[in-house]
Amino acid sequence: MLSTGIKTPVGIKVMGPNLDELSRLAEEAASIVRTIPGTLSAYPERTTGGYYLDFDIDREAIARFGLTVGDVQDVIQTAIGGMNVTTLVDGPARYPLNLRYARELRDDLGSLKQVLVRTQAGAQIPLGQLAAISVNPGPPMIRSENAEVAAFVFVDIAGRDLGGYVNEAKNAIALQLKLPPGYHVEWSGQFEYLQEANRRLSMVIPITLVLILLLLYISNGSWFRVAVIMLAVPFSLIGAFWFLWLLDYNMSLAVWVGIIALLGVDAETGQVMLLYLDTTYEKFKKAGRMRNKFDLLAAIHEGAVKRIRPKTMTVATDMIGLLPLLWATGTGADVMRRLVAPLIGGISVSFVMELLVYPVIFYLVKRRGLPKTALPPNDQPAAAMPQPPLRAAREVQA
Repeated sequence: MLSTGIKTPVGIKVMGPNLDELSRLAEEAASIVRTIPGTLSAYPERTTGGYYLDFDIDREAIARFGLTVGDVQDVIQTAIGGMNVTTLVDGPARYPLNLRYARELRDDLGSLKQVLVRTQAGAQIPLGQLAAISVNPGPPMIRSENAEVAAFVFVDIAGRDLGGYVNEAKNAIALQLKLPPGYHVEWSGQFEYLQEANRRLSMVIPITLVLILLLLYISNGSWFRVAVIMLAVPFSLIGAFWFLWLLDYNMSLAVWVGIIALLGVDAETGQVMLLYLDTTYEKFKKAGRMRNKFDLLAAIHEGAVKRIRPKTMTVATDMIGLLPLLWATGTGADVMRRLVAPLIGGISVSFVMELLVYPVIFYLVKRRGLPKTALPPNDQPAAAMPQPPLRAAREVQA
């Protein structure tokens, strides 16, 4: 509000040269916005409605009495507005003494017209003979931006995401509000910062992804391994958006920050899961136990089972630390809830996905080059070996 002058999530600034026309356009814009779903209130700021006491000094009249405009204005200031004539000193305190007419001599136009103006010749001329006094309507406050007069419409919303609401409101204003030449509309408020945040996120998110990919490649030395690790990202995003939908949260800057944090957690847990599978595979291979797909399945099963406990501990630690924030209250609680929501939903789904999908992908890749036979001869069970006929055995005994 301090930087934009808008104290609501959305603000409409109608710019133009004429205050009366701006007031009319602001009223129409507020009426249009009230019809949009999600509008809680739309209040147009009054550009007119104030009342001012005007003194129109008759220069020919004051010239006939030998007076100047300054002489008349001094009397108006002294009698009506008041003029500081001295300062009362009371120790460290200072009190200005203000001189002006009593209230009953200045509380209506008739009394003001009887205020006397002294000429240099000593004559007392009523103010009503020297100036026209009237009360006229005018603006209580004039706003200006970029050297243009502005009228504000304050819009509060509920149950809608800010970006989607403003896009719909923009279309409605563009279709229904007829702007005269020289007038235009600008959108401000939190939406102004949302646009700036989206612009920055459009740069930050790709940079974050590139840095994660480079770090993973430096650590693994294989783009295939990097691709397998990053498979956790789309699955965890599904969980994150499901959880946001269940909580009825709209997209916001806090949600995007939580999603960026989720990308890092996914890369970390995926890297560890793949490391366990690789370690077990290499151990079987060095021991000469990687002869067929059944050995590969045994190695993958052992590696995945070893990962269940540390993976469960990691997810449990994250949940224990993040879940209480969903019930947080006080200053900043709304932001924190939206920040941790995608983390909780994404980690929950990636936990299951990495334990179930990573071993399958690892098996599909590593089975290439292995023998396609079901079992080697040495490993065939006795029940599967062919038995000689009973008659032939009896003949041999005879």
